[in-house]
Amino acid sequence: MSNKQFDVIVIGGGPGGYVAAIRAAQLGFNVACIDEWKNAKGGPALGGTCTNIGCIPSKALLQSSEHFEHAGKHFADHGIKVEGLGLDIDKMLGRKDAVVKQNNDGITYLFKKNKITFFHGRGAFAKASGAGYELTVTGAAEESIEGKHIIVATGSNPRALPGADFDEENILSNDGALRIPAVPKKLGLIGSGVIGLEMGSVWRRLGSEVTVLEALPTFLGAVDEQIAKEAHKAFVKQGLKIELGVKVGEVKSGKKGVTIAWTNAKGEAQTLEVDKLIVSIGRVPNTIGLNPEAVGLKLDERGAIVVDEECRTSLPNVWAIGDVVRGPMLAHKAEEEGVAVAERIAGQHGHVNFNTIPWVIYTSPEIAWVGQTEQQLKAEGRAYKAGTFPFLANGRARALGDTTGMVKFLADAATDEILGVHIVGPMASELISEAVVAMEFKASAEDIARICHAHPSLSEATKEAALAVDKRTLNF
Repeated sequence: MSNKQFDVIVIGGGPGGYVAAIRAAQLGFNVACIDEWKNAKGGPALGGTCTNIGCIPSKALLQSSEHFEHAGKHFADHGIKVEGLGLDIDKMLGRKDAVVKQNNDGITYLFKKNKITFFHGRGAFAKASGAGYELTVTGAAEESIEGKHIIVATGSNPRALPGADFDEENILSNDGALRIPAVPKKLGLIGSGVIGLEMGSVWRRLGSEVTVLEALPTFLGAVDEQIAKEAHKAFVKQGLKIELGVKVGEVKSGKKGVTIAWTNAKGEAQTLEVDKLIVSIGRVPNTIGLNPEAVGLKLDERGAIVVDEECRTSLPNVWAIGDVVRGPMLAHKAEEEGVAVAERIAGQHGHVNFNTIPWVIYTSPEIAWVGQTEQQLKAEGRAYKAGTFPFLANGRARALGDTTGMVKFLADAATDEILGVHIVGPMASELISEAVVAMEFKASAEDIARICHAHPSLSEATKEAALAVDKRTLNF
């Protein structure tokens, strides 16, 4: 066994981990990163859940399925005739895999560029040592390494439904949902969160009859209520069957598919028979095999690593970031924490503002928001003004043929400071960035209203919504 020493060792090569490693290397540290993810050939596949079975492949399939739906349903409106439209699901999944590999290879290149030592295997704490901490890497061969600072970035795993473990054949997590070999005639979804809605959208566009069973009485409870209602209306119009306030009972998986016993909001017993079932009821912090007890690393009741506001754990020079700690389970949140921790190790003052972390659901229409919702402002008794502008009145959206949704601004009633921006509609994921920048600079709604936006552009809807806060929209 070797005993190599490093200034910083990062456990996990997902968005938080690999970015933390790169930033630490940029700051002059001798850095190692441990990651066990394997590609189809058994080689390393850096990028974690996000790159391998999450953000990246899901967006590839969303794009492919959107092209398919446009060709089948919308091209005719543009005077484009399509005859003999067909679907090659193997080619579509192959393209998705190629996109994933490009990202894997890109991270491997960045590690070489930044002289980061990579260990392919599972990292675990062994003991505290004179240099900091000794870790074991279990891969093709076991070895021991030491680091002065340890950054834990081990991510999260999908939460299974009790009594219905994932088999990734019939009962699917996000992993199995991304590689269904043929379009299922009937697809069930338990949970109407981000992953569920995105995967449901993919397979609905490709021809599946999709039914969503959601335990909560409200749809997308974390989203601004007005925006969520608009999204719900759009999804139902597209053909998604969404049942709210349900209680899921026994789930049986067999050769012919999956049978779900459930009770609707009225208390009536129901049965749903589907070819495949995607379970999307949240994720749990991943500390499997980390061996935290070897060094006394403290976990909370959820199994997450306990950290303070600067991502310091209960142990000196041990840090933790991303899904394995408190806060939103978002790849870009993990990245920001990774950068901040690397800078704190270097004696700098890394900072992450949780109130300006954007959220995005990549359905069609897309949903994106930053800051507080109207229901949150009401709950805290804060006086606010609201302004909305529909894409129906936006020239670029009309030209695109996609006028669903709106932009909504929430601003302080006295100071006009932007408190939240919520968008449902085309390219919401890109439009939200302007709101994030504005909120970071403590901008007022009037600041956005007085900035010149290109015409014709979707971003004009952002300007108009800001104008609407003062009840002076120009185009609606």
